[in-house]
Amino acid sequence: MILGFHVIMTAYGFWLPNDPRGSWSTWIRQWELLRFGEATKIFTRQSVAHRPHDHALRLAAKKALMYEPVSFTGVQAVEIASGFKRACEEGAYRIWAASILPEHIHLVVARHQRSISQIAAHLKGKASEHLALKEMHPFQNSRTPAGDRVSAWTRRFWKVFLYSDHDIRNAIGYVRRNPAKEGKRLQHWSFVTAYNSW
Repeated sequence: MILGFHVIMTAYGFWLPNDPRGSWSTWIRQWELLRFGEATKIFTRQSVAHRPHDHALRLAAKKALMYEPVSFTGVQAVEIASGFKRACEEGAYRIWAASILPEHIHLVVARHQRSISQIAAHLKGKASEHLALKEMHPFQNSRTPAGDRVSAWTRRFWKVFLYSDHDIRNAIGYVRRNPAKEGKRLQHWSFVTAYNSW
């Protein structure tokens, strides 16, 4: 039985569909990116972030994006956390660990009656709403052809299913330690609730 999820939500431009390390994408929506290669569909649930790859090719592809890749500041991270807190209050979600980093976010989320896709969309939506209200949204004045604000997030997200107390504790430890990998301090957010054995 699934007890929870380790969720990784990425900012726009962080992980491209044709990333040479692999991606979960089956096709590329933007013609400018296609010249850097086809989608690199993989099926593993393990992280491929440390696989050897062509850094120059990956960075060149990012320069072909329609908008600048998003990198959240510390002040923006606080507003994202405020949005997450509002979503947790509205949806009664339990989040056991969180790290909000410049280009991606790690969460450990308890199973809920809503799907994890719905929860991730709710969290992203409320975070974007808070950023926009404070005029801190990375694409505050950028609009799609349909008139919507350009999203600061990628469409999809990465999820790992957690089936046991051991899985949950490992994921919590990983997420808590994650900021240190980027030379940042440990994070403590008010929307995170303490985990007790399932």
